[in-house]
Amino acid sequence: MYRRHFKRWTDVVRSIFFLILLSPLFGVLALLIKLDSKGPVFFRQKRVGIHKTYFLIYKFRTMRMDAPVDVPTHLLRNADQNITRLGRFLRKTSLDELPQLLNVLKGVMSIVGPRPALWNQFDLIEMREQVGANDVLPGLTGLAQVMGRDKLTNREKARYDGLYVRNMSFLLDMKCILRTVIKIGRGDGIVEGMQPERQKTESGQ
Repeated sequence: MYRRHFKRWTDVVRSIFFLILLSPLFGVLALLIKLDSKGPVFFRQKRVGIHKTYFLIYKFRTMRMDAPVDVPTHLLRNADQNITRLGRFLRKTSLDELPQLLNVLKGVMSIVGPRPALWNQFDLIEMREQVGANDVLPGLTGLAQVMGRDKLTNREKARYDGLYVRNMSFLLDMKCILRTVIKIGRGDGIVEGMQPERQKTESGQ
């Protein structure tokens, strides 16, 4: 019942509410981004949605125009050279993710669900396929996000994504949202650039 009907209804209500509430912040951030570096305000990127369909995810731009496009930031080499000054703040506070409320309103994302993989993250996509995580809408936040985010390996992310799908409920979504707010406040789980130990772990999968 919740998965088929109520979840989508709550997504629509929440996305509309926060888009209206945060519209002044959107304007301020858009102006600061234009003043900080050359390039558009928004960044669009090809991501994997429900049933492995593709969609364009929206973010506030945090990278320089010559930065690699289809590489997760936590896997970038010399990430500091590619992230703008304002971008560091936006990423640390996760404010760069706010435009994804538009994706939620369009129905290609949910507030809570597995984070949408890049189109070329084939290992992660396959691992999610094995646990049914490709059969639900990707989320602005999710269980894997609050359990470690960038610090998790792909296998760990897929395991948490599968756990979320099997236990999806209104209560679990509310717990994920609350823990996301706490994590953002602490700046937990955010990794900018490829860490040596992470490189070994990912290459060994």
